[in-house]
Amino acid sequence: MREMQAERDNAIAVCDARRKEIYEKAPRLAEIEREIGEAGLKIARLAISGDEIAIANIRKKTDALKEERLLLMQKSFRGKKDCSAPKYSCKKCNDTGYIGLPATACVCLKQRLIDEYYSLSNLREVLRDENFAAFDMRLFSEKTIESEGLSPRLNMETVFRVANKFVQNFDREFGNLLLYGETGLGKTFVCHCIAKELLDRGRTVLYLTVPRLCKVVEDSRFKRESVASTDEMLEAVDDVDLLILDDLGTEISTIITSAALFDIINQRLISRKPTVISTNFTTNELATQYSDRIVSRFLGNYQMVKFFGEDIRVKKKYGSVNFGRKI
Repeated sequence: MREMQAERDNAIAVCDARRKEIYEKAPRLAEIEREIGEAGLKIARLAISGDEIAIANIRKKTDALKEERLLLMQKSFRGKKDCSAPKYSCKKCNDTGYIGLPATACVCLKQRLIDEYYSLSNLREVLRDENFAAFDMRLFSEKTIESEGLSPRLNMETVFRVANKFVQNFDREFGNLLLYGETGLGKTFVCHCIAKELLDRGRTVLYLTVPRLCKVVEDSRFKRESVASTDEMLEAVDDVDLLILDDLGTEISTIITSAALFDIINQRLISRKPTVISTNFTTNELATQYSDRIVSRFLGNYQMVKFFGEDIRVKKKYGSVNFGRKI
């Protein structure tokens, strides 16, 4: 908000400076602006008495003044020195961050907040390379794994369809995803794909690893950092269109963080705000690690998406296939 206020103040200052420059070169323009302002006040007063004839005459005079102003601007400045209003970055809220009554946060403010969170996680840079366009199925083996009944590639094609459907139906159907499987199989990559697609569609997305989320929770609880910044982060966790929690199970669990994790998951279910979670745990390991009330919400409200196969990170490093190459 401080940044936006500074930009707003600067836009007003630039407009005032431009107006002063124009009036010095063409004093008649200042007189026209004053007369138009006075005419507006007269119309407001006459509206009470309902004198439509007088109002029509003043409006006719005002139109003439505006036409004179336009001609004078074209003659003196070739129409390039508009000083009628500040040039705000956002035309919806005029850089105030809020629109309407009752006031609601403007899209530009929401996106600024999300951009800040992405800057902290460095995800903006990651999304340049990790998105649906860079999905390379050649990294996944075509050899059937007997215990699974299909190959990693066929499974990944299913995962790809599930992730795409989640994005395509985001505004029409409420849903949540839980991506599970061993490390290095592409779960975080899929999270990034979903995030990139929805951000491009103007939705607000917040990506956090679960250890990072737990740190925010504890910082807020024990006042370790700025209360305002941690509270804003926790508010965003509840409010964003999509929350992505990566690496569930790698956090150091405490009574405080476990309770907070349940509250976050439960609150987003109640408010019907989608969540995507990734974990290296199997469903059995989840049941061992977390309380029944958390696991029951996963099983009852999340689409479980399994990953299996070879470690893609190793294959990227030592294999011959370029993971970032579009096919």
